[in-house]
Amino acid sequence: MRKVIFLVDMNAFFISCEMTRNHFLAGRPAAVAGDPKKRTGIILAANYEARSYGVKTSMVIHEVLKLCPQIVLVPPDHRFYEEKSQEVMGLLSRYTPVLEQNSIDEAWLDMTGCEGLFGKPAEAAKRIMDEIRNRLGLWCSIGIAENKFLAKMASEMKKPLGITELWKRDIPIKLWPLPVKEMYGIGGKTAEKLNRMGIRTIGELAGFDINRIVKTLGKSGNEIHQRANGMDPSPVLAHMPDDIKSIGRLKTLPEDISDIEKARTVLMELADDVGMRARRLGKKGRTVHITLKYSDFQVITRQATIPETCTTREIFQAGCGLLERNWNRSHSVRLIGISLSGFCEGPSPEQLSLFDSMEETAKNDKNERIEKAMDKIRDKHGVEIITYAALIKK
Repeated sequence: MRKVIFLVDMNAFFISCEMTRNHFLAGRPAAVAGDPKKRTGIILAANYEARSYGVKTSMVIHEVLKLCPQIVLVPPDHRFYEEKSQEVMGLLSRYTPVLEQNSIDEAWLDMTGCEGLFGKPAEAAKRIMDEIRNRLGLWCSIGIAENKFLAKMASEMKKPLGITELWKRDIPIKLWPLPVKEMYGIGGKTAEKLNRMGIRTIGELAGFDINRIVKTLGKSGNEIHQRANGMDPSPVLAHMPDDIKSIGRLKTLPEDISDIEKARTVLMELADDVGMRARRLGKKGRTVHITLKYSDFQVITRQATIPETCTTREIFQAGCGLLERNWNRSHSVRLIGISLSGFCEGPSPEQLSLFDSMEETAKNDKNERIEKAMDKIRDKHGVEIITYAALIKK
C-alpha cells in the first residue's frame, strides 16, 4: 500500500490567530511585531494584505512603515497562539492518531489507509482545510505526498489555502526546477556552498556526484542528496496511545462570556471532541478536568473522579457539574477547556457492589454504542452531518 502523508501548515498563523478575536483586522494590512512601539522591532507574522505591499517576516518595523504606512501592528501573545495551536492539533488528531507536530503551526499526518473513511487524499485534505476554517477561523495549506519531505515541500507550493500533491512521478516537473535554497533542510550557508559547486536547482543537486557533496557538506550531504531525489524514509513519529496521559480540548472564545448557558454549549462541543478522540484511541478515563481562564487572565482548574468512560455524555456531565460549582457571575470567561485522564489498561480495579444498578451499566453501554455509531457516520460523511441537539446553531 502506498504511503499517504499530509503536512498541514497554518497560513500566517500568529496574525491569523489575532484576527479570530479582533475582527477590526479583517481586510486590513496587519502584522504581529516583536515590539510595535519600537521602530527597531521586527515582523513575526504578516497577513496577506500586508504581504501584498512587500511586508515579510523578520523585516524591521521602520522598513515596513515605508512600504505600508497604514499597517496595523499587534504585540505578540504567545500563550494565546499556543492555545490556538492546541485547538488545531486536537482537530487534526480526529483524522488520524499518527500525528507528528513539527512546530507550533504545522504537523505531519500519516493518512495511509484512510481513503475508506475520508475519501481520496485531495478530498480528505479539503475536508480538513474546511473544518479548520469553519470551526477555528484559521487558514491552512496542505501538502500531500508519500513521505514527510515531499509533503513539506508540497505544502509550500501554494499559499494561502492551497492543496498540493507531490508524488514521486511529479518530482521532475514540480520539485527539480526549484532553487536549492527553497529546499526544506537547506539553510542559507549550505545553499551558498552548493551554488559555488555549480548547483543552482534541486534537480542539479539530485543528479550531482554524491561523493563530492558529502566531501563538501559532510554526513548531511548524503541525506540532502537523497531528499533531492524524493527519498525520505523517516516515519511520522506520533505519541503512541499508551504514552497519552490525557486527551483535552481548549477553546479561546471570540468574546468574553458571563452567561453559564453559553459556557455549557462550549463545554458540550469540547467534550464531544474529547469523547471522539478517546473512542478512536480506545481509551477510557476516570478523571475529568475543566479549565477556565477569566478576562483578567486568571486561570482555575478543577477535576472530578468518575467511573471510567469514553462517552461524550458522561464527560460532559462531569465537566458541567464542575462548571456549575465553580461559576462566578462577576468574572467573564475568555477560555474554556476540558480533558479526560486517569487512563487504565485492562479491567477496572473497582469492584462492583451487589447493589450497583445493572440498569445504569446497561445505559452507559448503550450510550457508548450510540456514540461509536455516530463516529462511524462522521468519519464517512463529516463531523457536522450528525451532532447533539444542544450544538445545533440556531
